[in-house]
Amino acid sequence: MATLAPAQIAEWLSRRVIGQTEAVREMSVALAKKLAGLGAGNILMIGSSGSGKTTLMQAVEAMLASSPALAARSTAVRVHANVLGEEAEQGQPGERLLLRLLTRARQQLGAEAPIDRLLEQASHGLVFIDEVDKIRSHLGGKANVPGIRAQEALLTLIENESVPFTLPEWAGGKTINVNSSSLLFVCAGAFEGLYDAVFHRVTAGRDKGALQAVNVVEAGRVREELQFKLRDWLKHEDLFEYGVTPQFLSRFDAVVLLEPLTADDLLRIFLTGADAGLRQSAAYFKSQGIKLEITEPAARRIAEEAARQPRLGARALKEAFRRVIRPYEFDPKSAKVVDGVLRIDLPGVEQALVSGPTREQAATSAAGWDESAGVPWSAIEGREP
Repeated sequence: MATLAPAQIAEWLSRRVIGQTEAVREMSVALAKKLAGLGAGNILMIGSSGSGKTTLMQAVEAMLASSPALAARSTAVRVHANVLGEEAEQGQPGERLLLRLLTRARQQLGAEAPIDRLLEQASHGLVFIDEVDKIRSHLGGKANVPGIRAQEALLTLIENESVPFTLPEWAGGKTINVNSSSLLFVCAGAFEGLYDAVFHRVTAGRDKGALQAVNVVEAGRVREELQFKLRDWLKHEDLFEYGVTPQFLSRFDAVVLLEPLTADDLLRIFLTGADAGLRQSAAYFKSQGIKLEITEPAARRIAEEAARQPRLGARALKEAFRRVIRPYEFDPKSAKVVDGVLRIDLPGVEQALVSGPTREQAATSAAGWDESAGVPWSAIEGREP
């Protein structure tokens, strides 16, 4: 199989990851090198909850699983950082991680694959660590021992070329040394509080005055506004103060900050995302013999509502849409369905978002279809915005 170019990988990943071009490109380059059997630098992703960190990891896993040829080139495992912390307390996080890789390699290559082949596959794998900010070295002004141990355990795997590893019984049970220098680590976390800490540093802290207000013209009026983006002001020292040790941070070739999702990004996620609440609700209503549709203005209004909570990202979509769809889902048969179709329009969405309508009010709104509100967008068809 020919080596995949980063642009090809990015095109594949972008089908599932919306609005994070830089993160997708960084991952694509690293993955292209990994699939070509070359060394690739580790990546640290920082982004608010719901911005797409875990979705990007899942997209890579899905891509590798989509083709036997790709699956044979690399093994990927995903671990929650808190689990690493718990295993670090037991003194065996590195061994547990290697066991996950070996087990995954066996699933990919088959139980009959030679142990040497399985070890080779495992030692060249991808390790995704989710919520890495949960293993900070200090918390509330006190040392966080599990976090320190988890960071040290990861360092051992990242920088060592010979890690003792006891094979499972099905692989012989003996203790061997595994070269872990070819593993690719992708760590991600929301780093809650980092945004506020950096903002305070440049507005009221030791760098007070560094961030200057700019004049903004809006509706014919001029006002001053502080335009702050974390990527413009983040320093390594901020991460050290947060609880990422210098030794740990130095093992990452790239620190990628994910962008806040715009209303347009959220609209695309809402209408086309594989795990979007709209798609899930459409499947639910289909099971009830009802086709769910939503107008473009209604869908955009939900996206705009979600965009008002930038730190929740795509998760805010689910909350906004839940407020709209919950009355219908509770009792689908009570909704006014026309020709087998339940249509959600802008007035219904506005009413739900402002006041949280009763089931009867929501059903009445659904019946009041206004053709001037726009062409209905079918959640089942998943049309692009």
